[in-house]
Amino acid sequence: MTTHTHMNFVKVCKLEDIPSQGARRIETPMGEVALFKTSDGQVFALRNQCPHKHGPLSEGIVHGHAVTCPLHNWVIDLKTGEAMGADKGCTPKLPVDVCRDGQVYLGLTLDTEEKIPA
Repeated sequence: MTTHTHMNFVKVCKLEDIPSQGARRIETPMGEVALFKTSDGQVFALRNQCPHKHGPLSEGIVHGHAVTCPLHNWVIDLKTGEAMGADKGCTPKLPVDVCRDGQVYLGLTLDTEEKIPA
């Protein structure tokens, strides 16, 4: 069976709603997502769950292009969702787009029944 996934970009907030070197938690039909803004103004979106013990990444510390999980200090690369250093694991990343007017759009699949993979 072949499955096709189509993305639908949905407006979720304004850029100013995400704190610099911080995160904003967003509820979606696919599950909870964390939007991160780095000190250089880039925005990333990850499933709001550490691959280790499922800690809430949106409550972690953002540094560079990474976030440190608040539960056990795993460091997750915001670009890839991959654990850094000796730790192994990955949390799904989602496409995000920031428009010139400062609106932030999150890429979600059109099938709202589909959850973000664990």
